[in-house]
Amino acid sequence: MTFSATAADPLTVYSYRQAFLVEPILEKFTEQTGVGVNVVFAKDGIAERIAREGRLSPADVVLTSDFSRLMELVEKELVSPVNSSAIDENIPAQYRSPNHDWFALTMRVRNVYSSKERTGKIDIDYQDLASEQYKGKICTRSGKHPYNVALVASMIAHDGEASTKAWLEGVKANLARKPQGNDRAQVLAIKEGLCDIAIGNSYYYGKMMMDKNQKSWAEAVYINFPNQQNRGAHINVSGMALAKHSPNKDNAIKLMEFLTSNVAQGMYAEVNMEYPVKADVAPSELVASWGDFKADSLPIYKLAENHQAAIKLLDEVKFDL
Repeated sequence: MTFSATAADPLTVYSYRQAFLVEPILEKFTEQTGVGVNVVFAKDGIAERIAREGRLSPADVVLTSDFSRLMELVEKELVSPVNSSAIDENIPAQYRSPNHDWFALTMRVRNVYSSKERTGKIDIDYQDLASEQYKGKICTRSGKHPYNVALVASMIAHDGEASTKAWLEGVKANLARKPQGNDRAQVLAIKEGLCDIAIGNSYYYGKMMMDKNQKSWAEAVYINFPNQQNRGAHINVSGMALAKHSPNKDNAIKLMEFLTSNVAQGMYAEVNMEYPVKADVAPSELVASWGDFKADSLPIYKLAENHQAAIKLLDEVKFDL
């Protein structure tokens, strides 16, 4: 695929994704097209910023690190639909909006980690996390974190709100400590004996393996893909959207097409240990070594439909208290 672009002002990307991952990919786009890209990085507040800037916003494309942040942009009506046959060919329908106003770029599994020493490798379903056998053994980050909100939304999509509320209450009762820290901190807690089971994204396992200070954390656990005998493991995604008032829409769409190409997808896979959303691009060698798994076939837009319901249930259960 070639990416011809018209001469224009540099694109402006607002990114929740970190510089080490995004900058090499955008540099490759500029190398191929001659279109420069300026990036504004932020850990939070991008939706509020775009809303505040209104029609004068310089944002062309927004890159998000998770699905919930994509939904925030959509819910606040800060994005525009993109009709591109190239993007539609590269991204399976399951991983893009039916309205073409957001697109997934990478996938990660919401895994269950287990202690090698005390638990061993396990065949587990998410539903099992509410079982009595895990009383006082589970660690997780905040239930309100976007990764966990998406998981709860998937549970609602499959099982309904009443069953999911009961499940959340069961998981809360099984926690070894109040939800805290990030995904890597849960793996460290297993290593330190604070819990035996933890919920975390797959790519952190690879990142810990590549970090000399954290490799021992990863080596203390097994990575388990849940629900392999039934509906498959929950998939969350990073993604992209065209900003509503993009001043450079044509080249912004060229950039979005590039981000779904083999070149960019391969870079995502190697640099950040994520699964490419484009089916014919292989994961990194390390990620592939964890084995094949069955992914939940639930269309990602179903998470969007249950996003607010998930937040409401987490509030009702007071999961983080």
